[in-house]
Amino acid sequence: MDLMSAYKKCAELASSHYENFPVAKMVPRKLRSHVAAVYAFARTADDIADEDHDTIAADSPLRVERLNEYAAQLEVALAGKEKLNPKWEWIFLACADTIKKFDIPPSLFTDLVSAFAQDVVKKRYADYAELLDYCRRSANPVGRLVLILHGFRDEERFGMSDNICTALQLANFWQDMSVDKLKNRIYIPQDSWGALTEDDFFAPSASEAVRSCLCRQVVFTEELFKKGEKLPGLLPFPLSLEIRLTLAGGRAIIKKIEKQKFDTLSARPAISKFDKIKILFSALFSR
Repeated sequence: MDLMSAYKKCAELASSHYENFPVAKMVPRKLRSHVAAVYAFARTADDIADEDHDTIAADSPLRVERLNEYAAQLEVALAGKEKLNPKWEWIFLACADTIKKFDIPPSLFTDLVSAFAQDVVKKRYADYAELLDYCRRSANPVGRLVLILHGFRDEERFGMSDNICTALQLANFWQDMSVDKLKNRIYIPQDSWGALTEDDFFAPSASEAVRSCLCRQVVFTEELFKKGEKLPGLLPFPLSLEIRLTLAGGRAIIKKIEKQKFDTLSARPAISKFDKIKILFSALFSR
């Protein structure tokens, strides 16, 4: 397969799923193919971690083996000395080219895969050190990749981006508690539980103690959003608008959780179309 065809396939995949890829919708035309390559890499890894549920258990080591095989293809592509797996050849041809053109650390790609693999087998987190390490690999690479593609690689912007991406990942965890309990997952760190037990987090609705616990997680998450909120002012348009939209979207999730009085065990807070319009106006007219 030639490089142009590889990028074209990445673009086709990205065009149908961009709504799930933060900070990647509004990019200059010259960067779109490269953003699509990054998206295709992450999306496919996510699919590998979550596919074939009819025949493979959700926590099967086979999923981890497939993800490791997938990640190893990046090294093969960068070396250019061996044939790639035909199933993924188009992804790794495009990603290897993007990595070389923008001098991107390959670890940003492999960190994403390691987080997907961890999610297959790890269902509890002892403390925030463990949880934030997961976010460092599952969320933060996305923001850093987008910044690098736009020509920014300084620690100040990286730090703000990391805070936003981690906060967004945490907000999604707190939003999805009713879904994650069905998968035997609890992301609230165990050292935050106090007298709570696993049964409390698997209950049909949240007790007062669970609500109080979740409230503390939400406060921590909002502090991370605040640490990153100056980032849009350090970026050119339209990337600055995209970051404002990301911030506003994450904070909208927090507000929905607060509106449900921190009970996300009984129902998942949803962002409506009207909410999205408000988020857009908030991002357009904020400074």
